[in-house]
Amino acid sequence: MIENTIKELNAFAKQKDMAQVLTEIANKFAGKAVFTTSFGYEDQVITDIIFKNNIDIKVVTLDTGRLFKETYKVFSQTLDQYKKKIQVFFPEKEGIEKMVSKKGPYSFYNSVENRKECCFLRKVIPLNRALEGVECWITGIRADQSDNRQGMEYFELDVQRQIIKYNPLLAWTLDEVKNHIKKNHIPYNVLHDKNFVSIGCEPCTRAIKPGDDFRAGRWWWEDNSKKECGLHSHN
Repeated sequence: MIENTIKELNAFAKQKDMAQVLTEIANKFAGKAVFTTSFGYEDQVITDIIFKNNIDIKVVTLDTGRLFKETYKVFSQTLDQYKKKIQVFFPEKEGIEKMVSKKGPYSFYNSVENRKECCFLRKVIPLNRALEGVECWITGIRADQSDNRQGMEYFELDVQRQIIKYNPLLAWTLDEVKNHIKKNHIPYNVLHDKNFVSIGCEPCTRAIKPGDDFRAGRWWWEDNSKKECGLHSHN
């Protein structure tokens, strides 16, 4: 049963380093393991470990059509440094065309429902395509990124998709992530140097101030401490 597999993998993860766990995933879920990157600090750490160790896990990214130019730059730098493939998934044009034609290019500022609709079309639908046939999904989630990510485990069941999710950086602090980036000369998004911590679509992301919550720069116009886009809804 999938619950037993998750229990076994959590026990394994507590005894091994990340590269060993990722290698185990590649073997256990051969051809059916995917890592999704948005090129932030955390994702670059995982990409580095997968690519440097030649671990057979597919790396994919979602291009929402609203990304920062700095995000595309680190995407390009990553390809140049590792000489490995990153598969891109775009939104389906029909849904985007219909939404923008009906509500305009900035409808997400008008209501939470509109914002979630935009996230669903630009991120969730492409993600579901990327995860078709996948048995293990690797993410860059850290526990201290938001309150509703506390209490998570390294391996969990994504109930909605009925696949196993692995969060290798769950227990890492931001300083540990940044130190790993610097020590290993990993390309990173320069917006991080300008106090952009969680980087998503350009219209929905801004820099944060000292003492702000990690997610304060995302959808800042919404009065909600548990802001998510639907990709990582915690079960």
